Amino acid sequence: QVQLVESGGGLVQAGGSLRLSCAASGRTFSSYAMGWFRQAPGKEREFVSAISRNGGSKAYEDSVKGRFTISRDNAKNTVYLQMSSLKPEDTAVYYCAAVRDVGVAVRTPRRSYDYEYWGQGTQVTVSS
Repeated sequence: QVQLVESGGGLVQAGGSLRLSCAASGRTFSSYAMGWFRQAPGKEREFVSAISRNGGSKAYEDSVKGRFTISRDNAKNTVYLQMSSLKPEDTAVYYCAAVRDVGVAVRTPRRSYDYEYWGQGTQVTVSS
C-alpha cells in the first residue's frame, strides 16, 4: 500500500510559477512509476506528466511541454512538478498517482486507469 500526499498548490498570477510535491509512504518508492494528473471544474481528469521509476524517462501532455518539468528524488520518496509560465487554463486540482513497475522496461503511463494509488489533490489557481 502506498499513500501519496500532495502539497505546493495555491493561487498565482498568469506567468508565475509553482512547484508541486508529492510525498509517498513506503520503502519501495523507486519501484513505482509516478504521474501527475489534473481535473478542472466540469472536466474529466487529464494526464499532465509522468516519470519512470528511475527518473530516466519522462512524458508530458502537449499543452505543458516546455513549461512543466517532472522530477523525482527516490531518496526522499518524493516526486515534483515544477510549473512555469502558468496560464489560467492550468487552473485545476492536481493529483499525484503511482503504479508499481517492476518490468524490464521502464514505463511512463499516461492513462489514469494505469495507476493504482492516488493522492487527495492540491488546488492550483492561476489568475489572469
